[in-house]
Amino acid sequence: MGLLDGVDWQGKIFKGGEWTTGRGGDYPVVEPATGAELGRMGLATAEDVAEAGASAAEAQRKWAALPHPARAAVLRRAGDLWQQHADEISGWNIREVGAVPGMAGFALHVAAEECYEAASLPSRPYGELLPSEQPRLSMARRVPAGVVSVISPFNVPIILGIRSVAPALALGNAVILKPDPRTAVTGGTLMARIFEEAGLPAGVLQMLPGGADVGEALVTDPHIRVISFTGSTPVGRRIGEIAGRHLKRAHLELGGNSALLVLDDADVDAAVNLAAWGSFFNQGQICMTTGRHLVADRIYDQFVERLADKAGKLPVGNPATEQVALGPIIDAGQRDKIHRLVTASAGQGAVVASGGSYEELFYRPTVLADVPIEAPAFAEEVFGPVAPITRVSSVDEAVALAGASEYGLSLGIVTRDVMRGLAVAEQIPTGIVHINDQTVNDEANAPFGGVRASGTGSRFGGPAANIEAFTETRWITMRGEPATYPF
Repeated sequence: MGLLDGVDWQGKIFKGGEWTTGRGGDYPVVEPATGAELGRMGLATAEDVAEAGASAAEAQRKWAALPHPARAAVLRRAGDLWQQHADEISGWNIREVGAVPGMAGFALHVAAEECYEAASLPSRPYGELLPSEQPRLSMARRVPAGVVSVISPFNVPIILGIRSVAPALALGNAVILKPDPRTAVTGGTLMARIFEEAGLPAGVLQMLPGGADVGEALVTDPHIRVISFTGSTPVGRRIGEIAGRHLKRAHLELGGNSALLVLDDADVDAAVNLAAWGSFFNQGQICMTTGRHLVADRIYDQFVERLADKAGKLPVGNPATEQVALGPIIDAGQRDKIHRLVTASAGQGAVVASGGSYEELFYRPTVLADVPIEAPAFAEEVFGPVAPITRVSSVDEAVALAGASEYGLSLGIVTRDVMRGLAVAEQIPTGIVHINDQTVNDEANAPFGGVRASGTGSRFGGPAANIEAFTETRWITMRGEPATYPF
C-alpha cells in the first residue's frame, strides 16, 4: 500500500496529529510540465499556527521524555520508509517539482541518510562535567529547544525540509513544517506520512502549507523557540529581523551566486563537464548552483566553445514522460525572472553562446560568454539554467572577483595542482569548498551553510552543527548539603 492510499489528505493540512481542513481553504497542486492538476492541498492560516504551536508544545514534552532508543527507532524506521516508498515519492517529485529522475533519486537517498544520521543523535553524549570552585557537581547539559519551525522552499523540497526536520525530532523537539505551497505534497504531505507511519507520536510533527502570514506566525508564535529557514536572502533578512525582535534563534540558509574557478592548468573537458552539471542540474534551481564561471584566459575560448556545444545538445522536456537532462522551471514568474536577467545581461554586452530561449516553462540551458561583472547575470542569483562566463587574466583577478560577491555559499576550483587549489580557496570566504568538483554537493553527515548574504553559517549536517542548532545549553549544579550564605 502506498503512503497516500487510504489517507484522507486531499485538501488537508496535518495539525495536532490529524489530517484536517485548513482555515485558508484549499488550492490546486499543479504539474509545471503540463499545467495539469495533480490534487489539492489544504491552506493554513495564522490561527492554525497558534493551535499547532500549543499542541506541539504539549506533545514535545512527552516526546523528549522518551528513552533515547525509542526516539532513535522512529528515525531509523523513517529512513527505511523513504526507501520502501521510493517509487511513489519519486513520482510525485518528478511531476510536482519538475525534477528529473536522477534528481528525485538523489533527494530520496539524502532523505533516508538524514534520518539514519539523525537516529545516532539521541544516544550521543549530551553534556560535560565542569570543574567548580565550590564543593558541588557542576555540569553543562544540552536540552531540546522545544518547538522548532521549519520553513522550506520549492526547489529541492525533500532535502531542504528533512535536513532540519529529522535532527530536530531526534534531539527531542517538536516540529511545525511549512513547505512551499507549490511543492507541498512532496515537501510536506509525504514527509508527514513518513513519520506518521514510522510511529512518531501525534502532534510532534505538524505540516502547515501557507503564505507569508503563516511564515510570520511561525516566527512570532510564543511556543516556537527556533526557526530553521531555507529560501531567498530578502525573505531571510525579514525573518532574521522578526526573530531578533522576539529574541529567538533563526538559522538561515539563503541564496548563493557560487563561483567555479577554472585555473590555467585545468583539463578543459573535465572543467566543462563540471560546469554543465553545476549550472544546469535541476534547471539551475539550487542555492549552490554554479552562478559564475571565472575561466583563465589561456583556456577561455575552448571552454566557452565546448560548454556552449554541450548545452545545445542537452534535452529539455517533461521528465515524467521523456528522458531529459532538464525539466520545467517551477512557474512562469520564475521563468520570466530568469529570462529578464539573461536579456538584461545581453543588453550590457554578454554574448548568448547557447540557449537564451524557452517554450512554456522549459528554459533552454544557456551559456553567456564575456559577461561584464556589472551584468545582472554575474552579480545576482539567477536561480535558473544559466552559465555566465567571465575571462580572468590571473589567479589574483579570479580570487578578487569570486570574493567580491555579497554571497558566500559554495566554491569550486578546477586545477591539476590540488594544493594550489586549496591555497586559492583560503582567500575566498565561503561556507563550502570543492577542489576539482562543481559547487552542488550535499551529504547528510557534512556541515552545510554559507556566510555573508548566504546565511548564518553551518546549521545543518553532522552532529556538531545539528546539536548546536536544535538544543539549548543548561548549567546544572548539585550539592550533598544546602549551601550557606552570610545572610
